[in-house]
Amino acid sequence: MDQKNSENNQMQIEEENSSQKINYYHNHDVNQKLDCLEGYMHNHRSQYCKMCKRTSKDIGNNHNNFNLDTCFDNDNIKEESKGYERNQDYYYDSYSHFNIHEDMLKDKVRTKAYMKSILDNKNLFEGKIVLDIGCGTGILSIFAAKAGAKHVYGVDNANIILHAKAIVKNNNLADKITLIQGKMEEVELPVEKVDIIISEWMGYFLLYESMLDCVLDARDKYLASDGLMFPNKATMFISSFCNDEIYNQRFDFWDKVYGVDMSCMKQWVYKEPLVDQADRGTINGDFVKLIEFDLETVKKTDLDFVAEYTLKIRRDDYVQGVIIWWDVYFNYCKIPIKLSTSPFASETHWKQTMFFIENEDIPVIKGDTLSGKVAVKKCTKNPRDLDIKIQFKLENREIDFDKSFVYKMN
Repeated sequence: MDQKNSENNQMQIEEENSSQKINYYHNHDVNQKLDCLEGYMHNHRSQYCKMCKRTSKDIGNNHNNFNLDTCFDNDNIKEESKGYERNQDYYYDSYSHFNIHEDMLKDKVRTKAYMKSILDNKNLFEGKIVLDIGCGTGILSIFAAKAGAKHVYGVDNANIILHAKAIVKNNNLADKITLIQGKMEEVELPVEKVDIIISEWMGYFLLYESMLDCVLDARDKYLASDGLMFPNKATMFISSFCNDEIYNQRFDFWDKVYGVDMSCMKQWVYKEPLVDQADRGTINGDFVKLIEFDLETVKKTDLDFVAEYTLKIRRDDYVQGVIIWWDVYFNYCKIPIKLSTSPFASETHWKQTMFFIENEDIPVIKGDTLSGKVAVKKCTKNPRDLDIKIQFKLENREIDFDKSFVYKMN
């Protein structure tokens, strides 16, 4: 009974305080109201942060291990997760279907970037031998032929190339374009060298599906010493975010599914990065360069990497994870062209990739520094998939957070 009376008294006090606040808002001008609200929120947040002040750190031996040879050896992917890895054969089969090519062609940001880089720079293509890797429907090969290329060789292992041949024929370009079905690393071109390599090799998270590997093999084997790469540079960026709506949809959903407790699924859902178009308003940190690749000099071994990041928090908020996107550049054009997948640019079919912190939000204050390392490595079982490890480190007067999480992109 005493406890119930105490609770009622507490509720009465809270109601009186709320009533006082409401009366205050009615009797003061807008600026005073905003100052009052801001002060109230700041005090409330400070009290909360002091109350929850904590140290949240991994203590396992593998936490600070970002050695690419060993950092994924103990990644908590257990035997019961069989089926987690996909067979390598899915890759070429998926690109034999029409819908994926329709999505890419309808991506105006993507297709127009390539079209402008080729057709607006005919001086670079006239009389040149061009290699189009992963030619798909042949659209880039056709752009190159229309730009005056002497001859274009398009290579693709997917069956879509059978339809590409019909498209080339229908556009009266069969004498300018030769399409070859096969894996780029296995086919033999009828020429020793090419002047330009064009390829739309980028995947989600830039490197997913590892198509860049075969582009680099072709570069080393076929590209002339003064040859050009289209695109010629790629950069990955990283920032922090907080998106309660997506978090609730993706994770809290599993707590009760039609009355059934499926919360055991959440540990696996956390390990899968989310590819989605981010609301730019949910990004609460500066975005910084994570890594850059010069496509004329980068080696395949460089595509497995460890990179460090440090970014400033822009506002009082929570950090639920990091978001990564990429830009590629066509710097040989008269007017350099950038194809961006930034959430601050027009949407593309690549969107961005979000990595959530497992079971925790980090309370942050404007000006805080979030830092850490990102390790990326091709999956041993299927090199088209990626193992990714991300460290989240933030320390201020209210929290000391330092944890690392392993993700699977497949």
